[in-house]
Amino acid sequence: MIMAFGSSDWQWINPPREWTADDGLSLVCDPGTDMWRKTHYGYTYDTAHLFGRIVSGDFRLTLTFSGDYAEQYDQAGAVLRVDEATWIKAGVEYVDGAFHLSTVVTREVSDWSVLPLGRATGSVTFDLERRGDAVTVRYGLDGAEPEEMLRLAAFPEGVPALAGAMAAAPVGKGFAARFDDVRVTAL
Repeated sequence: MIMAFGSSDWQWINPPREWTADDGLSLVCDPGTDMWRKTHYGYTYDTAHLFGRIVSGDFRLTLTFSGDYAEQYDQAGAVLRVDEATWIKAGVEYVDGAFHLSTVVTREVSDWSVLPLGRATGSVTFDLERRGDAVTVRYGLDGAEPEEMLRLAAFPEGVPALAGAMAAAPVGKGFAARFDDVRVTAL
């Protein structure tokens, strides 16, 4: 277990070669990392860097982050993960030369939705609220509170899940991401 963000129960799934958790969480994504299952592309990846805590019941995951996105599909954001076939990731992804808010919901197969940002952004705050069998994804740009709803998704009720930060660099040489705040609060 790792001490970070005021708690000692953080853990990695697929830790990057380079990271620190001294003052927030900073990491450099290893190249060739991703989270995806089957849909459209036909491949499955479960190699993204995930840093989180195991949580049960209803909770809110709130995190603020930024990244030096440069290559196709560079991504950073929030993750809720039950196992390799059941998870949600939501954050910023660099796609076709532009920044997008991105959410992938996976229950055996991945379902991807994007919302173009139209511009680069500084820090982004995401809020994933799990209540019963659903997760509401909200966001706020450049320091704003996460009030805009991006997605409402089904998620297994009551099952323990890893809640925390994720980052990946599927096709590029890797990139730096910074998480200034990651909080998990029981509801």
